[in-house]
Amino acid sequence: MRQLYLVALVLISLSGTVTASEPERVEPPFWWTGMAEQSLQLLVYGRDISRLEPETNSADVTVLGTETVENPNYLFINLNIAADTDPGTFNIALKEKGKARFNFEYTLRSRTPGSASRRGFDSRDAIYLITPDRFANGNPGNDNSDDTLEGPNRQHPGGRHGGDIAGMQQHLDYIAEMGFTAIWPNPLVENDQPGYSYHGYSATDHYRIDPRFGSNEEFRQFVASADARGLGIIQDVVLNHIGSGHWWMKDLPDSDWLNGKGINKGEFEITNHSRFTPVDPYASEVDKRGFLDGWFVDSMPDMNQRHPLVANYLIQNTLWWIEYAGLSGIRADTYAYSDPDFLQQWASRIHREYPNFSIVGEEWTRSPALVSHWQRKEDEAVSGGRLKSMMDFPLHYALREGLADSESWNSGLITMYEGLAHDFEYPNPNRLVIFAGNHDTSRLYSQLDGDLNLYRMAIAYIATMRGIPQFFYGDELLFESPKQRDDGIVRSDFPGGWQGDKANGFTGAGLSEEQLEAQSFTRKLFNWRKRNPVVHNGKLMHYAPLNDTYVYFRYNDDKTVMVAINKGSEPFAVPTGHFSEVMNGKKSATDVISGKQHDIDTLSIPAREVMVLELE
Repeated sequence: MRQLYLVALVLISLSGTVTASEPERVEPPFWWTGMAEQSLQLLVYGRDISRLEPETNSADVTVLGTETVENPNYLFINLNIAADTDPGTFNIALKEKGKARFNFEYTLRSRTPGSASRRGFDSRDAIYLITPDRFANGNPGNDNSDDTLEGPNRQHPGGRHGGDIAGMQQHLDYIAEMGFTAIWPNPLVENDQPGYSYHGYSATDHYRIDPRFGSNEEFRQFVASADARGLGIIQDVVLNHIGSGHWWMKDLPDSDWLNGKGINKGEFEITNHSRFTPVDPYASEVDKRGFLDGWFVDSMPDMNQRHPLVANYLIQNTLWWIEYAGLSGIRADTYAYSDPDFLQQWASRIHREYPNFSIVGEEWTRSPALVSHWQRKEDEAVSGGRLKSMMDFPLHYALREGLADSESWNSGLITMYEGLAHDFEYPNPNRLVIFAGNHDTSRLYSQLDGDLNLYRMAIAYIATMRGIPQFFYGDELLFESPKQRDDGIVRSDFPGGWQGDKANGFTGAGLSEEQLEAQSFTRKLFNWRKRNPVVHNGKLMHYAPLNDTYVYFRYNDDKTVMVAINKGSEPFAVPTGHFSEVMNGKKSATDVISGKQHDIDTLSIPAREVMVLELE
């Protein structure tokens, strides 16, 4: 009898009787009316769901068709949302042979007024970069999560330490009072990996904030609270890869959803990191594919963005977070590792919905020519995946090496001078994001051998140079690390962010005199920068180093600012005649930091000092 029952089950299955389950996931989870693009593609996941046909009960939302993949557990529903559709909830029935098997509701929300015209970030801004897990633990109750693998271990440099969205929100006033106008947190979406999950670059759910950081709604509230203080939030977006623990990996939609022949070792290659191959006129196809299709590391599967459904999923996910959270910008991780045609689709769609929105791409290279390749002209439509803003890694290296190396005809300050001279290669240097350090580099203070004078020079440079400055959390407190990359130590805990900390960087309690001096210097400079358009978009003129001193000017019709970096062991008596193109007619100078006034004719830059001076 039992054998007959099993045979009957098999026959029923083979006959095509529905075995589908109701949807387990629908992504995006909701959408908005009034978007420039009326089409929307839903990913619906459930057992054998691909055999079902969708139908809506809305006169304004119509089903254009469906798409299926190799895996029958996925159904992609293409919808059209009429331009005059009202916000609200409608029903989608999943039918077989005209009979509804399952129903689910889908909601279209109303966009925030002015959403499409939101301002992004530009040279008026100064960005504060935070590794959220290491900044402040505002809610110890979320350090563990029932549905994630890794718990807290603050003693382990590579473990989770408990910093979260609540911690960042509690210290928004500190960030604003330091003179910053935007915050870039490392990725906050779920990273349910067995270890080293705190950094955020191994997404396991694109639509969920990691519960150990908080909830989606808490992130949304954080963005709103930041906005109320004049702080925009820049989301760190990873297009190139996901985490090996992503929910897709247990039941991949398609055999070509990822790059590589499979998901086991030996079935995929690690990227060759040959970042010049996309632009190299002599590059072989094997090298191009080795760069674009190779996995970043074993635990980061590489997305095949040539797959139309993958591309559309990633595009819609980015748009969803911009609209849902109210973002002011995006930092695109490992930008050049993604498929160039996809990058163009992605950037074009974002700018169609948000014409003034800002995206900065990461191209980690010393080559200005390669960075320039990815930057587009201001009046140019998005093409080839080019962006208005890129991370200025060449200037980053020039700054660090120029300050750390001894002075000679081809080292030291001349490195900074020549690094800046390469600006002829860029369509718009003022749109580049400049920085002295970030989450992937050694700490600035350590790279300068713990020299507070050199540190001040670097901070003054970042605050007054052309472009959009980005500042790494903790550098204002002289955080240290090995010179050789050690991520866990580089991304160390901000003092005062945890109960029981002996020092508190937010209040100044327990800090050393050097830390207080560095913090005060940074605060004064960036608050001054915030008030002075001359360093936002003024002209720039610099002079070749003279007597171990590098001098440049920012100027417009209203103001002239002089920055003088003296690495020498002797004071630098400013030869006003040498700088007469800018200094002619100026009588006095006011030190931005001390407020002290100087007579131009007797102006001298102390040994191993930097001065930022307003000329009158």
